[in-house]
Amino acid sequence: MQKKTVGLILASSGPFLWGSSGTVAQHLFETTNIDPLWLVSLRMVVSGLLLLGYGALTQAQIGWVFHSRHATIKLVSFSLCGMAAVQLTYFMAISTGNAATAAILQFLSPVIIIIYLALKLWQIPSKIDMISVFSAILGTVLIVTEGRLDSLALPVVAVVWGLLAAVGAAVYTLMPTQLLKTYGAVPIVGWSMLIGGVLVSLATGAWRIWPVLPLMAWLEVGFVVIFGTMFAYLCFLQSLAYIYPTTASVLGAIEPLSATILSALFLSVHFNWIGIIGAILIVGVTFLQFWATQKIVVKS
Repeated sequence: MQKKTVGLILASSGPFLWGSSGTVAQHLFETTNIDPLWLVSLRMVVSGLLLLGYGALTQAQIGWVFHSRHATIKLVSFSLCGMAAVQLTYFMAISTGNAATAAILQFLSPVIIIIYLALKLWQIPSKIDMISVFSAILGTVLIVTEGRLDSLALPVVAVVWGLLAAVGAAVYTLMPTQLLKTYGAVPIVGWSMLIGGVLVSLATGAWRIWPVLPLMAWLEVGFVVIFGTMFAYLCFLQSLAYIYPTTASVLGAIEPLSATILSALFLSVHFNWIGIIGAILIVGVTFLQFWATQKIVVKS
């Protein structure tokens, strides 16, 4: 019971830090001229180095993945199409909209996975999956329009980035499965962050754009990089040693919840009751999927 409690605390802390870092990033975008590309590349490079340092102290095979050419290619592909893609789209969604909506729209990723697997396997989704898709689509319409069908509550570009963040999160979930099983989570997450951050920085020239920021803004950058990234991932990954992945994934709902509450308290971001219903419908998909998984486990 004590180990389970530790696992639950760790699994809750990770999403809370993710949601908090999104709110802090929004404040940075609103109060400084900081470039989202620069913040994403810095966040990934520094956190990747710190995670790899942690892995080197706790695991002997931190570079084992590079012994295989095939695994190396898969790692670089995941670094760009998975890790970098989800980080970039999420922070662009925040910079063009707000942290709360970005986190909620990113939670559409389970629906993207359902649709992808249905097309890949060429089979009709289960009833629970179809309900999940309908709930997510309805929730998206409600949160984007807040009940006003003649206008959007968000800029179109923010909605697009939010939907792309959901696609990125789906790719991030599906793509590295075999790599994680073979080489472990800390090395793969650490290397993919470092490689993805370097590639983003080189491709966009973000490494040349160092902003002039006051001390408080640098502290916020430090929070996003260290607590909102490295510690968030470490907490979530370590929780898997104590609780089931399905339980940890449900607790991931704390991310949009914390982002919404903190944005409302400190950044004056508010939803009307229709938008709140939309958010519940989207986040509720995770609980539906968890319930379906638990039913399968009980039957087996």
